Amino acid sequence: MILAVDSTSKSASVAVADGDGILYESFMNNGLTHSQTLGPMIEQALRQLGLSMRDMDAVAVTVGPGSFTGVRIGVCTVKGLAFPFGTPCVPFSTMEALALSAGPFEGLICPVLDARRGQYYNALFERTADGALTRLCEDRALSHEELEAEMKNFKKKLLLVGDGAEMCYNKLSEKKEAFLADTPVRFPRAGAMAAAAAGRLDTAVDGAALAVRYLRLSQAERERQERLKADKQTQGGF
Repeated sequence: MILAVDSTSKSASVAVADGDGILYESFMNNGLTHSQTLGPMIEQALRQLGLSMRDMDAVAVTVGPGSFTGVRIGVCTVKGLAFPFGTPCVPFSTMEALALSAGPFEGLICPVLDARRGQYYNALFERTADGALTRLCEDRALSHEELEAEMKNFKKKLLLVGDGAEMCYNKLSEKKEAFLADTPVRFPRAGAMAAAAAGRLDTAVDGAALAVRYLRLSQAERERQERLKADKQTQGGF
């Protein structure tokens, strides 16, 4: 039995799966903070199925990149749930979770999250006719101009997914073979993660070892570094 959780972008999703398929999945994108929604969503999932955390063989969770607050809420929630029972945790990149959630699209899948400061969080995947999903590059943070310049060299259909997909699509100077994913498959779906987690339990870690994966410093950390740098320059002037 696998519980899957995502809260790394604007939406939140929770699912439970067993060896035969997805038993329960919920999705929410109503503008409320994940601190308000995620706990009740997990509680509702377990209650509806008559299960508890004792019944879970593993918990799958997206660990980033994404919203700094959303990533922390998801990872900390899973740590708290897993620790009392020693439940193994299967970490997922948000980029991979988006690609898995994109459905049977054959071609290139391009997850795009709005990273602010003029950048996207992004990676590239390819899904072939047999359904296999292959990662083509590591998770990264890059500008729209950098991503579009790269896209001009692609010779295959490309599907944009993620909370930054619409913004990216609208800014493209040439659409060509680029497509915007329909809303139901544009965001990370915990059901896709739960299904995939069953085949990668060997990557599971202890709850205490579960860690977030950021591609850059948070705004608070950047501001702290800037203050420290300014203080050093000031002190050096005396």
